[in-house]
Amino acid sequence: MIRVLVAEDQNLIRGALVALLSLEPDITVVAETARGDTILAEIEHSRPNVAVVDIDLPGMDGIVAAQRLKDAGSPVRILVLTSVGTPGNFDRAMQAGVAGFLVKDAPSDRLSRAIRDVHAGRRVIDVELADAAGGPAPVAAARVSAGPLSSRERGILAALREGASLPSLRSVFGLSSATLQAHLAAAQSKTGSRSSADAARVAYENGWL
Repeated sequence: MIRVLVAEDQNLIRGALVALLSLEPDITVVAETARGDTILAEIEHSRPNVAVVDIDLPGMDGIVAAQRLKDAGSPVRILVLTSVGTPGNFDRAMQAGVAGFLVKDAPSDRLSRAIRDVHAGRRVIDVELADAAGGPAPVAAARVSAGPLSSRERGILAALREGASLPSLRSVFGLSSATLQAHLAAAQSKTGSRSSADAARVAYENGWL
């Protein structure tokens, strides 16, 4: 059973999240809070595996709480929910070591899947939200078979396969380091690869670039 804490200051939203998660056979909500400055104490008391955390919380920003948990060596996996992505919040969340970053209006089953994924040790990033935080869209590419990859992931892997460095990828695609890493992680997951170079190879061999 996956033990979950929900930190959300809006009562209706928090209640809906708790009710939604209570329907899942393998997830149980062991604590909930409306304040950021009680997250650490609630985690110490209830020992959740995953904390679903809003960013804008009274008392303490949700990302600050995530950073403090990281600094303390807490094993709790943090899944951030937000209504909008901004470059500052996305980069701060990545630096704080959060395991997931999702938009609040995602389909309901997306949240439960994300909780299972981060509990299993995977990182879950809403790539569209990361794009919104990351800057301008990439240069248009020729039409290819997309496979499981997004157009931006294909562009990044294609450039990587041609020998582009990570700094040059950030510059060409107008992405922050955290957003670029999110795209590379998504591409590795979709291609079943252990490295970015391997993801580029697999994508090329499957005709996706």
